[in-house]
Amino acid sequence: MSDRSHRRKLGQNYLIDPVILFEIERAINPQMQDTFFEIGPGTGALTKSLIGEEIKIIAMDLDEDNIKSLQKKFSHANHEFIHGDILHAPLDFLSTQIHRVVGNLPYNISTQIILKLIHFTPYIADIHFLVQREVAHRVCSSHGSKNWGRLGVKIGAFFQSTALFNVPPEAFDIKPKVQSTLIRLIPRKAPQITLEQYQDFSTFVDTAFANKRKNINNNLKKLPINLEKLNINPLARAEELSLDEFMVIFKATLA
Repeated sequence: MSDRSHRRKLGQNYLIDPVILFEIERAINPQMQDTFFEIGPGTGALTKSLIGEEIKIIAMDLDEDNIKSLQKKFSHANHEFIHGDILHAPLDFLSTQIHRVVGNLPYNISTQIILKLIHFTPYIADIHFLVQREVAHRVCSSHGSKNWGRLGVKIGAFFQSTALFNVPPEAFDIKPKVQSTLIRLIPRKAPQITLEQYQDFSTFVDTAFANKRKNINNNLKKLPINLEKLNINPLARAEELSLDEFMVIFKATLA
């Protein structure tokens, strides 16, 4: 397998456009004493942009060669470069202090990464991720938009999300076949559910969206709830409900 084929398999498309890197740095706006957790640093283009006085970077990459290269490139600084799989590696270190999370994510696992980070929201100041534009639309969707669905509901329970700007394929060394978008996620100060309730909430949302052709009453018929008493239209489909309405129904299942 060629190097390019191997990198495509891993979802490694490295940013090389200095203008785009500058715009991403400006959007992130690194500050003194920030601690960043970078996912998928690659060859370190974004890493280099973030480095500044009294800034610490912890970066994780699946490619061991990248990690060795970064350790040499930034050996003079107090940074950590970890060889690991973000989906399976323990991220307990995040709970030791507040982190700002950044990354040019592999497109095929970007949503899984975001959902995993929900468990660490008390220790996250903000998140800036470069993702496939289609994923950005789903993550940053709101009630009433055509992209509103289970992903937007799950992430919206814990984050306020914004799509910042698009990045063309030409900005990468290996051009992806799709447009990319930089998104910003900021943890909600007072989420309506606890982290301990998240897994049950996630299952509940999956059930609500299980069959798009059925109304919410049919999809949730096994749950002991009366939607009309909750002032929820039982004939509405899941994508027609707001985040607050999902919260009302979910809390009723806990009663």
